[in-house]
Amino acid sequence: MNLADYLEPLPLVAVLRGITPEEIRSVADALHAEGFRILEVPLNSPRPFESIRLLAQRYADRCLVGAGTVIDPGDVARVRDAGGALIVMPHADVAVIREAKRLGMICLPGVATPTEAFAALAAGADGLKLFPAEAMVPAVLRAWRAVLPSGTRVFAVGGIRADNMAPWWNEGAIGFGTGSNLYKPGADVAQVRASATAYAEAFRALEPKR
Repeated sequence: MNLADYLEPLPLVAVLRGITPEEIRSVADALHAEGFRILEVPLNSPRPFESIRLLAQRYADRCLVGAGTVIDPGDVARVRDAGGALIVMPHADVAVIREAKRLGMICLPGVATPTEAFAALAAGADGLKLFPAEAMVPAVLRAWRAVLPSGTRVFAVGGIRADNMAPWWNEGAIGFGTGSNLYKPGADVAQVRASATAYAEAFRALEPKR
């Protein structure tokens, strides 16, 4: 499994924090219809492994499905057993990264410093989640790009909206993660789809500039 296979048509990670198994199918269908191919269920959501299992069954190889807010290495196997193939973290614990890679999963750890970024890459991370982006400025990524290995995939995550992706994209972000600006617990599916449409349109406006 290759992360790059899921960055088209949109390199956007849908962070579905708080979602329930009862609503996961309809929300995921709306996101998929708008081009989202990476779906993350944070483990501090209600019954997250059930939601991951439902997503994995519904989308198989059409979407990269997995868990976010993974902080315990022991949960990595539980995500895999539920059918997930993606581990997303708020931090850069190399024990979690190494366990994800041992099990053949894609891993995107959260990093906020070059030290964390290099340690995560050395542990096998498939990309980096620059987090929280809202506490930084795009110039941070520009500086990182000068020293990170060529081709390192960096996603800006935290406070990302449809109208503020451009500065990060221009400094070298290859994708974004979006949570509450895309989905809030209990949100109407039509509302989620409208938000997803806004993200998709905003990204298409960026794409030719790269």
